[in-house]
Amino acid sequence: MEGGSSPAGLAEAAAAAPNPFVHQLRLSPLQKVKFYVLGAVLAPIRVALAFIVLFLIWPFALLQVVGLPEETLQEPFSGWRNTVSHGSVYLLSRLMFFLLGFMRIRVRGQRASRLEAPILVAAPHSTFFDPIILLPCDLPKVVSRTENLHVPVIGALLRFNQAILVSRHDPASRKKVVEEVKRRATSQGKWPQVLFFPEGTCSNKKALLKFKPGAFISGVPIQPVLIRYPNSLDSTTWAWRGPGVLKVIWLTASQLCTTVEVEFLPVYQPSAEEAVNPTLYANNVQKVMARALGIPATECEFVGNLPVTVVGSLRVALEPRIWELGKVLRKARCLTGGVKSQLDLLPVCPSGRLGLTELAHCLGLAGPEDAEGLLNYFQQDTDGSMDSREVALALEALEREYDPQDLTSRAFELFSETRTGTGDCRLHQDGFCAILRLLLGTPRADGAELYSRLCRDHSQDGLTLDEFQDFSLRHPDYARLFSTYLRLPMARALTKPGPPPTYANGIPAASLKSKAD
Repeated sequence: MEGGSSPAGLAEAAAAAPNPFVHQLRLSPLQKVKFYVLGAVLAPIRVALAFIVLFLIWPFALLQVVGLPEETLQEPFSGWRNTVSHGSVYLLSRLMFFLLGFMRIRVRGQRASRLEAPILVAAPHSTFFDPIILLPCDLPKVVSRTENLHVPVIGALLRFNQAILVSRHDPASRKKVVEEVKRRATSQGKWPQVLFFPEGTCSNKKALLKFKPGAFISGVPIQPVLIRYPNSLDSTTWAWRGPGVLKVIWLTASQLCTTVEVEFLPVYQPSAEEAVNPTLYANNVQKVMARALGIPATECEFVGNLPVTVVGSLRVALEPRIWELGKVLRKARCLTGGVKSQLDLLPVCPSGRLGLTELAHCLGLAGPEDAEGLLNYFQQDTDGSMDSREVALALEALEREYDPQDLTSRAFELFSETRTGTGDCRLHQDGFCAILRLLLGTPRADGAELYSRLCRDHSQDGLTLDEFQDFSLRHPDYARLFSTYLRLPMARALTKPGPPPTYANGIPAASLKSKAD
C-alpha cells in the first residue's frame, strides 16, 4: 500500500492555511450608508469616464500594428510607432485607473532590467484590477487566451502588447506557448520582459495558490513582484466565492481612494536543479513570495472550474462536489420524496446511459431544462449522455443512512466488472477514476497514477473489494476523505442546520453564496 504523510501532519498544515477561494466582505451600517451614497453619485461617473478613456486607448493600440506584415509582428517593435503608441497607451491606462479611484501606486524595491530577469512573476492574483501593475513594470508582455483577441478593445491591446496567446481548444497550443516563452526569455534582452500571474486564477490574498510551471520552464532568472492593496476595506478581491464583478467594481469605484502597493523582490537565480525542473522552481519561488507576504503557500489550485487541494498524492475538491450536487437537487426539489424512490428508476449497469430527458424523468423533474444544472457533476459522452451508475452513486452518497463501509461497497458494486471464468469482481482503472472524480473531484490523471501504485504489478487484474476498502477506509491519508469528508458533514447538511462542515484539508466551510448559484 502506498505511503504518505500522517493525518496529524496534514491536519496541522491545513489548520495553518485559510481557504484562499472565499472572500467574505462584511460592512458596518456606517460603511453601508457611505457606499450607498457614494455609489449613487461617485461610482457611475467614475465608471463612465474610465470606459471613455478605455475606448480612447483603442486607436493608439491599433496604431502600433496596423498595416504591418505578419513577419514584422513576430519581432519586438521599434521606431516611431512604438514610441508614440507605448507612451500614449501608458498615460491613458494610468488615467483610466486613476478615474476608477486608484490614485496611489506605491512602488518598493527596484525593477530589474530585462537582461537581469527576462520574466516577472506577480502574486497574489486577487482581482481583475491586478493589470494595474503593468504600469510600474513599464507594460511588459503578457500571456492571454486566444479567445480574448475577439473582445473589442482588449483584442487591440493584446496585439499592441504582442501578448503570448494560448488556446484551450488547441492541444498543440501549450507547446507553442512554451517555445515562445523560451524564445523571448533567452533573447538576451532583445524582447521586453514577460509578466506572469503564476497562480492562474484569483484568490483572496490570504494564501498563495500553487504556482503553475509555465513561467519557470525556460529556467532563466525571474523577478518576483508582490501586489498589495493596503486599504481599510478590501473591496477589490474577486474570489471564487464572494462579491461578483459588478459589485467589486461598484464598491471600488465608491471608495474615495484605493491604494496599490507593488514590491519588486530581488531577482531569483535558479539552481542547476531548478533550471531543469520547472515544478521545483515554481514551488521554491512560491515559498519565497509567501514568506515575504507573511501568508501560507498552499497546494490549492483550480482544475477546470473546480478549486482543489492536495491530500496525500491526490488532488481533491476543496469542497465535496456531492455537497454542491445536494444543494442543486434540493433547489430542484428532487430530494423531497427521499433518494430511494429515484434509485429504483435508474438502469444501473455499465451500458446504462441517461440523456437529459431520462435524467429529468428519474429525478421527477418537470422537463429536461430543469436537469441542465446537473450536467457539470457527471461525465458526459460526445452525445451528451451520462453514465447511470454515476447518478446512482451520487444519489446514494446523499442518502444519510449510508456509512463509509456501505458507500464504498456500493461504489465497488456499481463500477466493478465480473471476470470471465472465475466470476469474481474486480475494479479497474476507469471505474476507480470515475468514483474518485465523482465523490472527491479528483482529476483522472491523479486517479490513474494512484491506481497503478495500489495495484503494483497486477493492474490488469484490477482491485478486489478488500483492496479498494483498504485504500478508502484504512489508508492513513485517504480514509478520512470517505469517513468524514463525505458522510458526516453531508448528513448534517441534508437534514438540519448545524455547525458548518469541514473541507478536505480541515478548513471550516463558510456558508456563502457561490458565483455558480
